Amino acid sequence: MPKTADRLTCFTESVIREMTRVANQYDAINLSQGFPDADPPAEVLAAGKRAMAKGPHQYAITWGAPRFRQALVNKQRHWMGIDLDADTHVVVTCGSTEAMMTAMMTACNPGDKVIVFSPYYENYGADTILSGAEPIYVPLHPPDFNFDPAQLRAAFEKRPKAIVLCNPSNPSGKVFSLEELQTIADLAKEFDAFVITDEVYEHIVYPPYRHHYMAALPGMFERTISCSSLSKTYNMTGWRLGYVIGPETVIAGARKVHDFLTVGAAAPLQEAAVTALELPLSYYENLTADYTRKRDLFLGYLDEAGLVYTQPQGAYYVMVDCSEFGVTDDNEFCRWMAKTVGVAAVPGSSFFFEPVSHLIRLHFSRSEEILAETGKRLLKLKSLL
Repeated sequence: MPKTADRLTCFTESVIREMTRVANQYDAINLSQGFPDADPPAEVLAAGKRAMAKGPHQYAITWGAPRFRQALVNKQRHWMGIDLDADTHVVVTCGSTEAMMTAMMTACNPGDKVIVFSPYYENYGADTILSGAEPIYVPLHPPDFNFDPAQLRAAFEKRPKAIVLCNPSNPSGKVFSLEELQTIADLAKEFDAFVITDEVYEHIVYPPYRHHYMAALPGMFERTISCSSLSKTYNMTGWRLGYVIGPETVIAGARKVHDFLTVGAAAPLQEAAVTALELPLSYYENLTADYTRKRDLFLGYLDEAGLVYTQPQGAYYVMVDCSEFGVTDDNEFCRWMAKTVGVAAVPGSSFFFEPVSHLIRLHFSRSEEILAETGKRLLKLKSLL
């Protein structure tokens, strides 16, 4: 029997999805895989029913249905402050996962180098390797997860083709400041590199922090490939609707990559999601208020349990430090916690290039009732160790 590709030995299956299976095995509260409890808005569900009844049911234009692309551009013009064109600046993808893979394969040749901040969402390393590129990891230093400009410059001096930027960050919850983004932008221009952004949590940012779009910085639209999706903003992770936004020359290439990866995103779901993209600004204000309330509630439970954590500035994840429990194997600790405490987390080591074994990631995109029950279970943690 022939051997499979060598590159498959360079990364594992998703640890996040594995921990969901562990949660199911022990009937634990799943705070590992970050999908919301809530359904999409009622008007979006109604639009979905209409689309399923009336169509379209056949292929949309490969790079996105015209109505969806126009609605997306109308929304993102407001938030990004960029004059986008629905016909030349957008590719609609099957979720942000495909958007990132499309961006990576569009930007990079085999043998190119790509800077990835560590900790990082697990897909980025795999995306780089599957593209035939080589990741260069630059640490974000806990507990604030800031980068050292000198370390970043040293990485750029290796002449990477691109840098991956998750902002707001999964798993750390960091929101990059305008000054930090400008530092990255200046280096990208100096060393002629792309910035590939994952901005799926762009609307989940906690005051006083603000999300700034890399593509909107002076001189950066032409070298920024912006990736995002509707998944987290509208509670529709299973709809798999993502997108890539970039300059015309980049998008022309991304369309080719996307076409041969997936052909296109689901046509009836694109039609229904136009309703989501046309929601009023009050929707996003309410989203921020809702997640701020959940964050504060959940952090209160962590405080009651005496757990040490980094307060998230955006997204809906919390990195918890388990050093005081003498944890030396975070994978085993997470399995023990799911089985014994009834709460499932993700081992922090799955996000770090550096040897880290004392952190776990929890998410709080659950109902307030489930978060309260989680708080009760976490109170037992210290007594069980």
